[in-house]
Amino acid sequence: MAKVVIGNWKMHKTVREATVYLETVVPLLEKCKAKVFLAVPYTAIAACAKMAKGTGIFIGAQNMNDARDGAFTGEIAALMLKEAGADFVLLGHSERRHVFGESNEFIGKKVVRALQDDLIPVLCVGEKEGEKTEVVLEEQLRACLESVPKEEAGKLIVAYEPVWAIGTGKTATIAQASEAHVVCRRVLGDLFGKRIAAKIPVLYGGSVKSDNAKKLMAEEEIDGVLVGGASLDPNTFATIAAGVK
Repeated sequence: MAKVVIGNWKMHKTVREATVYLETVVPLLEKCKAKVFLAVPYTAIAACAKMAKGTGIFIGAQNMNDARDGAFTGEIAALMLKEAGADFVLLGHSERRHVFGESNEFIGKKVVRALQDDLIPVLCVGEKEGEKTEVVLEEQLRACLESVPKEEAGKLIVAYEPVWAIGTGKTATIAQASEAHVVCRRVLGDLFGKRIAAKIPVLYGGSVKSDNAKKLMAEEEIDGVLVGGASLDPNTFATIAAGVK
């Protein structure tokens, strides 16, 4: 399985800034062995998708609604993202859960909708400080994926992101990250069978930097990384992705 490196820009970069970023990062990733994904703001999806065409870089969104259409002022649908050029969408990021109050049930509906409308769902799961990792991961994965048809499950990507490590500078130890990934893989196996679970990339996210990404991705259980703040600089992000062997 090829390693997956996802950059999440969050609420940063205008369209002009995004295109300058792509102009810089594309040449740096020409020989990259990882699958590279960039989750950009809605406004930058079309421009980035156009520039990324033929480069192997996947462009996606950071959120979406669970409905196909309707009276949901300010929301955006999967089909709109597809039309703009998105290949994937982040769902259940800790900021969506804890800042905007999204429930496992709501996130699970989004996962199903993304699959129905041909977007790759990147489901984010993780515990807050003081919570039991295994208990939280099992609860979130089961609740968010219980309605996913087994034949569609191989299209999923899961990102384990301990909430206490996001934007704090703290990073789970290699052992902690590996143990959490083993839990994720076990639950995925319970839900979809071991053969399908083995095909689902399970990534680590949480203060990933160029100085720890290589060690994290060297672990057998860790299939890649979800990069937040460090993905905002194209050179840093390229260094992380290029570190995949």
